[in-house]
Formats: sequence, structure tokens, C-alpha cells
Amino acid sequence: MKDHNLAAACAALIGADHVLTDETARDGYAHDRLPYANFRAREGARVGTLPGMVLRPRTTEEVAGLVRLAAEADQPVIPYGSGSGVLGGIIPLGGEVMLDMQRMDRILEVDTENRLVTVEAGMNGGAFEEALNAQGFTSGHLPQSLTISTVGGWAACRGGGQESSRYGKIENIVVGLKAVLPDGRVMEVRPLPKRATGPSILDLIVGNEGTLAVITELTLRIWALPEAEEALVFALPDRAAALGLAKRVMQAGLHPRIVRLYDEKETKGRVVGIGEFVERPVMANIVLAGEAPIVAAEAEVVRSFARDVGAVETVRAPFDAWRDHRYTSITKQWLDKGYYNDTIEVTVNWTEAAALYDTIANQVAALHPEAHFSAHWSHVYPEGVCQYMTLRLPPMPQAEALPIHEKMWAIATGETLAHGGSIAHHHGSGLFRGPWMDGEHGVGMDLLRLVKKAIDPQNLFNPGKLGLPPRPGAVDPYRDRRANV
Repeated sequence: MKDHNLAAACAALIGADHVLTDETARDGYAHDRLPYANFRAREGARVGTLPGMVLRPRTTEEVAGLVRLAAEADQPVIPYGSGSGVLGGIIPLGGEVMLDMQRMDRILEVDTENRLVTVEAGMNGGAFEEALNAQGFTSGHLPQSLTISTVGGWAACRGGGQESSRYGKIENIVVGLKAVLPDGRVMEVRPLPKRATGPSILDLIVGNEGTLAVITELTLRIWALPEAEEALVFALPDRAAALGLAKRVMQAGLHPRIVRLYDEKETKGRVVGIGEFVERPVMANIVLAGEAPIVAAEAEVVRSFARDVGAVETVRAPFDAWRDHRYTSITKQWLDKGYYNDTIEVTVNWTEAAALYDTIANQVAALHPEAHFSAHWSHVYPEGVCQYMTLRLPPMPQAEALPIHEKMWAIATGETLAHGGSIAHHHGSGLFRGPWMDGEHGVGMDLLRLVKKAIDPQNLFNPGKLGLPPRPGAVDPYRDRRANV
């Protein structure tokens, strides 16, 4: 089936207004927020290709029909939420068709008895949370990208919100879903509290990034909005004390809503004029929430733990300032000024957290006299922590900057693996982390390739992502990176 015949067949199914073939329209779907792609765009270069066309389905049945048409035409497809990813996960490599899911934007049911919500995958995250709040609930999944991402995107990339220490990551929140497979069949995982009937099919789909299935509906846990909250801000003598405090809080079985630790660099600009930080340059924000008596009790326990590591409680103004801007990224501000700004989030067990930070910081500093490295720890768990790093270079020629940027990524990712960590906490893998996926999974990556081949023998669904093979004739997305190292 030729492209024009495919477009006509798709138009017959979903309406011509929802089949976009104009080049300008397609260009808007050719990229996400991958910093490397934005760097290359400064000089007019594209990472990947334009999509062949854009399709905007309204129902699960329409998605299934479009997938069957694409399979008949041997035309690969990529599901698209709202393009908020930062790893190139939706960048076409060979003129793929984009399935824009944003017309599928309804809450289908709020089940107050079982504390579940069923929602279409294309619903905007901010609108979703606002609708739940209006009924007295929260989704518990509040990423920085809340207002520019979709619920389906959260699940597809296996995300983690800013309150994951209390409510869990998205894989802990999703309990059911509907998804379309590469042959057009619709698969449903019913929302139940537990099943012991073999490996988890749900976990195979959550995090697949559109390589195995197109998620169309999700059923998630919801929680009542907490009746009480107490935000504690501490000044600590060093990073070791902050990490030790967070570890003790989580291993004591407390349930903080938010835990955010900042290194000296990221603390400094947030605490101007607050005297306690002169001698204690590291900040920790710990927020307790829930029933009032529990919040009061947990707050006192946290205060006692803080005193044990030499922390001093301060005013809560730094936390309030963060909360006021919690859904705003600073990356664009630096990009607009010509800087090369990127972020990398990894996970590591407590035993290696301090060493991982020091190792990466020292190696990045050696790359360039103006190389910036800083970090905060914003998702903490009993077994370990997410280290969220900012790396930045000043304005300079791309021929000089891109090799250093590549080395920064190689250091951060390679050292994470060397310290026994994982190369991603919540941004997913997409395109940019592909070269490190074998190091991440080992033999498990061979298993994932076998699953992909069995489920998607035509390699129709988002080829070339998650470290999986591209289709023949696809552009090499790493050509510039290889040339610069």
C-alpha cells in the first residue's frame, strides 16, 4: 500500500481532518525535548527524519484499525503523547507514522469504592490531576512535566513523580490497562489488587515506550487528598549527612510526601539570606502528609533524626519557592542563552550514592574549566536513591561542545553502571540511552530482543528505541555523536 493509499484508508477510518500530511504539521511531531537534538537544531541539523504522516485517533478501536492498516502497508508507527520526553523516544528514524493520542483525553470512570480511576492515554497530566483534585483525590504521580505530558506517556516511559517516595512510581500506581498490539489485537489487563498467574504482562507493557504496544487506556490507583501537611527544611553540614538522613527516614518506615536533598551548588541559590546555611551548606526538604495525628508524629521523628546528623531546621521559604515553580524546567532558559544544558537521572543503592556523586563530579570537572556539574536527590526509597544531575557547558562552537557533552554522558552513565546503579530512574531510555542498554540489562537485553521479535516480527512499533534494532534504511541517529568522539 503506497503512502497516499494508506492516508486515504486512514482518512476513511478516522476522518480526513485527522490525517496530517502537510510538511509543516509533520515537522511539529519530528522531535521531543532531547537536548542533543536541540543543540543540533541550532545549526539546522535534524536528528532523525520527518514523520511520514500524523494520525489522530479517538478510540481504542480506531487505534487498532490504524495499526492493522499500517501493518498491511508495512509502515512503522510511533505513539505520540505530547512530546515532553527528553531522550528522543518519539524521533522518527525512517518516516514513521505518528499516532497522536491527544484526542483520547477523557476520564472514563472514577471508582471511589476501590480508589481507582480509568483514563484514556492521551489525557494531559495537569488536566487529569486537576479533575481528580476537584473530587478530593490525587493521582500521586506528579512529575515536573505534569502540565506538558500525558498519562499514557507516564506509563509508556515508566516514569516517577516528585512524590514517588510516598505514592510509588508509575509501575506501582498502574493496576490495569488496554493496549493495541502490532497485529491490531486489543489486549486488556484487568485492574486487580494482585495476581499470581505467571510473569506480569502489565510490567511488560508499562515502560515499553511504544516498542511492543500502544497503550490506549489506563486504570490507576488514586488517594484522598491529605488532610494535613508539614514541610520541614533543614540545613545540613554536608552531603553525607543529608543522604544519611534520607536513608534513615525511609528505612524507618515513614511515609514522606516529598524528600528533596540538594548538593552545595544547588542549595546556594535557593537559600540566599538564610543564616543557617552559612555553616551548613546542604539543604533537605522533607514533607509529611496524611492524617493529622500521623503527620505530627512523623514530623517529630524526622526532627529527631535530623538532630542526630547535626542538621538545623530553618524557615520553609526555600520549599515554598520550589513548590511554586515545581512544574517549570530551567533547561530552556539555558538553551536560549546558547548554553549546552542537559540532565541525567540515575538510581543507585545507598552504599554507593556518595561515591557515585564524587566520581562523576571529579571526572566532569576535568573535561573543561567551565563544565558545570550539580545534583539533587529527589526520589528516595528504603534501598536507595535517584541522583538527578545537571551538566552544562557555556556557549562555544558545537564542534568543541558536542564531544565534551558526549563524554559527560559516557562518564555519568558508565560510572553509574560501574557503581551498580541503573542508567535511568524516570525519563526512560528512548533513543539516546540505546548504546548503554546492553550494559544495563546484560543477558536480559537478549530476552527483550526476543520478546520484541516475537510480538512485532515486522518491527513496526517505534523501531530503533530502547536499544532495539532499527528497520533497514533508517538513519543513524548516532552519526554525529560518533563523529564527535
